[in-house]
Amino acid sequence: MPTPRPGKRLTVIIGENDRWQHKRLCDEIVRRAREAGLAGATVERGIEGYGRAGHLHTSRILDLSQDLPLAIVIVDSAERVEAFLPELEGLIPEGMVVLDDVEVIRYGPREGEGAG
Repeated sequence: MPTPRPGKRLTVIIGENDRWQHKRLCDEIVRRAREAGLAGATVERGIEGYGRAGHLHTSRILDLSQDLPLAIVIVDSAERVEAFLPELEGLIPEGMVVLDDVEVIRYGPREGEGAG
């Protein structure tokens, strides 16, 4: 098993309907993360949640919401994640940004190796 390395996990929690310059905000965050060369980004769609305003957003059939919570998760070295944080300034009018220290175990090709 590879040795775990320290890293940071950046989680951005926004609404599915959040926009930036008429584009989906989650798409813009992922695009900027890719351009910044971060290791990867994943957008997860929640089935239920509420924010500061206390409005419940749910995917239950009788109370179907069109604005479900999204979590964009990015994991990389602490230096790379912290260097990316200024990219989020001005993009997120409402939402939450969470930073966690994590241990990263890489299961893909090692740095410098091709995928096949």
